[in-house]
Amino acid sequence: MDLTIVIVSFKSGDILHRCIKSIDKKYPIIIVENSQNIKLKEELEKKYSNVECILPEKNLGYGAGNNLGIKNSKTKYVLTLNPDTILYENTISKLLEQANKIEDFALLGPKVVSETENLSNTESKIKAVNYIKGFAIFFNKEKFINVGFFDENYFLYFEEIDLCKKVIKSNNKIYLINDALIKHVGGKSHEDKYDFEMELSRNWHWMWSTFYYNKKYKGFINSLIILFPKLISSLFKYFFFFMIMKKEK
Repeated sequence: MDLTIVIVSFKSGDILHRCIKSIDKKYPIIIVENSQNIKLKEELEKKYSNVECILPEKNLGYGAGNNLGIKNSKTKYVLTLNPDTILYENTISKLLEQANKIEDFALLGPKVVSETENLSNTESKIKAVNYIKGFAIFFNKEKFINVGFFDENYFLYFEEIDLCKKVIKSNNKIYLINDALIKHVGGKSHEDKYDFEMELSRNWHWMWSTFYYNKKYKGFINSLIILFPKLISSLFKYFFFFMIMKKEK
């Protein structure tokens, strides 16, 4: 077997099961469950014979979680997925077909399609790109011995942007595979009852990741300048909601 699927999840519930069921059972799946839920680990490994569930000691976030899954894989290729993705029947076979044809690739990305899109018009070809979306990334592992995988200083957001930038700067190649199709719900990698908790987390981590990314590539001062208007806006909103007694906001 040439491919392992890695899914980083956090309290994903039925959404995770839906994703797993869309994957052919012949492919090994590594779930990195960041909530340390031992009952979920037992449930997944009992229900799906091709699933191994890893429980880190703490919530690693997206990048470090994927790195852990990739490092525990034993195959030449790895496909990382968000829990809120659904594969089509031939998604993996199309990716593997191109992986075996394109010798110089580091990353491949499937094409995301909407519920209303006419699939018959999908282009059956590959396209060299500088960036692919982070919810589904197909890795050629040997290309990352020197490049490294995700920068673990990001907890959430900007990881795939940073990764793609590293790949291009190291003179490796990224391709979009237009006939390998995937559905992505977006923003639904967790159960609905955790919406508010996740909103708080996302707001914080988006600001931090924006700062860290710009500091990494443009310097500390430029990063502060870029983020300053957003910081002022956040402070204004904080005091506004404080004054009108909206504690949650």
